[in-house]
Amino acid sequence: MIRVRIAGGFLVGGMVAAAAAYAPTVERATGETPVAAVVSQPPSDKLSPLLEQALPNVKGKTFTSAVVDFPPTARAAPHRHGRAFVYAYVLEGTVRSRLGGEPVRTYRQGENWVESPGAHHVLAENPSRTRPAKLLVVFISDTGDKIKVDDPPR
Repeated sequence: MIRVRIAGGFLVGGMVAAAAAYAPTVERATGETPVAAVVSQPPSDKLSPLLEQALPNVKGKTFTSAVVDFPPTARAAPHRHGRAFVYAYVLEGTVRSRLGGEPVRTYRQGENWVESPGAHHVLAENPSRTRPAKLLVVFISDTGDKIKVDDPPR
C-alpha cells in the first residue's frame, strides 16, 4: 500500500513537471498562450432600459427606468450618471456598491439607495459566485444626456 502511494506521488509529480515543461514549448511553437495561463476578467453588468419619457411638468428633464443584471461575480466599470438623480432598488440577490468618498455598502433584495447628481460610482458588483443580482434603476436626467458613462480605461 505504501509503495502504491509513493508511486502515485511520483506519477503526479512527473505529470506536473511534464506539463510545466511542455507549456512554454507550445507557446513558442504556436505563438499562443495556453488557456490555463490566461487570466479571465469578471463578467460585466448589463443595463436594459425599460421606459424613457420626457417629464411633461419639468421642462428639460427625462424619466428613465432600467433593469441592471449582474451575473454571478459581475462587476460594473467605474462610472457616472452625469447630472442625473438616481434611485436603485435591489430586485434580486446582493449588490456591493461604493460611491466616491463613501464606504462600501452591501444591499440585499428589497433594499435601495440614491445617488446625487454627479456622483462617482466606483464599485458596483455582485459578490455571489452562484446567484445573479438584479436592480431596478430610475434616472431623472437632463433630456438628451447619456444615463451611464464609464470611466476611461486606465
